[in-house]
Amino acid sequence: MSKTAAQRGGARDPLRLDRQVCFPLYAAVNLIQRLYRPLLAPLGLTYSRYLVMLALWEREPASVGEICACLHLDVGTLSPLLKRMEQAGLVTRVRDRDDDRKVMVALTPHGRALRQEALAVPKTLAKQIGLRPEAAKSLRLQTRALVAKLAAIAV
Repeated sequence: MSKTAAQRGGARDPLRLDRQVCFPLYAAVNLIQRLYRPLLAPLGLTYSRYLVMLALWEREPASVGEICACLHLDVGTLSPLLKRMEQAGLVTRVRDRDDDRKVMVALTPHGRALRQEALAVPKTLAKQIGLRPEAAKSLRLQTRALVAKLAAIAV
């Protein structure tokens, strides 16, 4: 079996998977979502719903645009998610009285109460991962800095 040009290039090949920044981030997100799944299932939340709930627990009510900006999502991704969350009784969506172009999202009493149940999720996940608090803080700061840089150049 002959080697391809990329295989012959070895560690210098810029297209090697292990040379990419995107791949370990992609893999980490996928693996973290798998770890979240059994923690969130009893709450009736998917990982995506959990992120929306986190945003709303911090800043409720919030416009769809504000949630999009906070989570770095586009409206086409967030709107169907919010519709399903409304059907599940977690949120309400209403047009802003002052600006009918804006849709405001608020938690229902059930959505607010779910916060108490979700309090154990971050601690349980941190224990599973085994990341020390100072290492977690450092990783969070580096990742936030990367997200800020990417957000500044992303269209």
